[in-house]
Amino acid sequence: MKPVILAGGTGSRLWPKSRAALPKQFLALTSEQTMLQETLSRLHGVDASHPIVICNEAHRFLVAEQLRQQNVTHGGILLEPVGRNTAPAIALAALHALQSDADETLLVLAADHLIKDSQAFHIAIEKAQKLANAGYLVTFGIVPDGPNTGYGYIKAGQELETGMIVAEFVEKPDAETAQKYVDSGNYLWNSGMFMFKASRFLEELEKHNPEMLAICKKAIESESQDLDFIRIDADIFATCPDDSIDYAVMEKTSKAAMVPLDAGWSDVGSWSSLWETAEKDENGNAVIGDAILENVKNSYVNAEGRLISVIGLDNVVVVETKDAIMVAHKDKAQDIKNVVNKLKREQRPEYQFHREVFRPWGSYDSIDSGARFQVKRITVKPGEKLSVQMHHHRAEHWIVVSGTASVTVGEKTTMVTENESTYIPIGEVHALENPGKIPLELIEVQSGAYLGEDDIVRFSDRYGRTAK
Repeated sequence: MKPVILAGGTGSRLWPKSRAALPKQFLALTSEQTMLQETLSRLHGVDASHPIVICNEAHRFLVAEQLRQQNVTHGGILLEPVGRNTAPAIALAALHALQSDADETLLVLAADHLIKDSQAFHIAIEKAQKLANAGYLVTFGIVPDGPNTGYGYIKAGQELETGMIVAEFVEKPDAETAQKYVDSGNYLWNSGMFMFKASRFLEELEKHNPEMLAICKKAIESESQDLDFIRIDADIFATCPDDSIDYAVMEKTSKAAMVPLDAGWSDVGSWSSLWETAEKDENGNAVIGDAILENVKNSYVNAEGRLISVIGLDNVVVVETKDAIMVAHKDKAQDIKNVVNKLKREQRPEYQFHREVFRPWGSYDSIDSGARFQVKRITVKPGEKLSVQMHHHRAEHWIVVSGTASVTVGEKTTMVTENESTYIPIGEVHALENPGKIPLELIEVQSGAYLGEDDIVRFSDRYGRTAK
């Protein structure tokens, strides 16, 4: 069995924690591990081969780093040049998996789900594998703990040895219909997790959406390895239909089966769902970080770096990050996406980035800025190096706070240690490297007429980020 982890998506309903450049699957929201890392940890004890992780190009180094932190040996980080929904992504994974001799069973998981009971999950996997080996396309149906209008539902049909036939997929219902579904006992939530033989999925895709399969086959024909990453033909894949696996295959096939799963599952789709799954105090409040609550009930408060005080409110969500604060009624938490859309339309940086931005070599935190200056705290991991680059509009001062920097300016390379500094004039080719064994911390002061991140001309880069 080969796990396939879908790590795309933006998680806009969890703004301001989740941003386009750092979406929820790469955040630690329910434990000290990120959602992606939790998904991988959940597979411990399952007899499975190395997982394939599918993500978009912008998040490739986040995935690689989070796998490295867990010492996970992967079967490839497959890059989607553009988002085309789950059906094409899974088709790419199936085609890639079949390049080996074995026709493995694929266990398709989202990278951003919460499952509290791993043992129950493992038992459900065993049941699903028996059905997958018999030629079924299996989905996991979540046993509902109450009516929920945020999930699609699956109607159970004829019973099988370890599951049941899928009688019908239904869209997200209104409250009254959701209550009827739950009362009937015949409907389960659609989890978006699947299991099937790679060849069987492709057979069904060819039957129900041959154009999609043909494009995916053509796009992956010329796949190439780049560091940890598997690249496909971007121009070809961009022509692929955009469709979910439910619409493209599962709702059309006659071989859809379902295994019930009762394991404390949540898709962590909103702040209200995080409140539902979190530990709460005697007043029903879930609190993370430094917060003082006075006469507050049934609320979710998440403080990242500052003290939050909430007084006299019920059923609210308060989330603080370094550059934004969000306050919402818990019942309106789904509407955060409207704020995110407005940020995107207005091209505000808070849509895409946090104040602290992660790069393959480390991170930088923009701690202050003005009309002609910007101050950053830069962290470079041991052994890592920034690109050889140049700026047209800004000069830079670097002051080393801890560690040792190897600094190249023009043709000259020098070692700069704690409490020492260096200057890079406008237009000078330069590079920064951490040759040491501990993280390099430095303060960068930029000055100039234009300080945007796009004023970088890269001449060489070990992470493949030079212009092509």
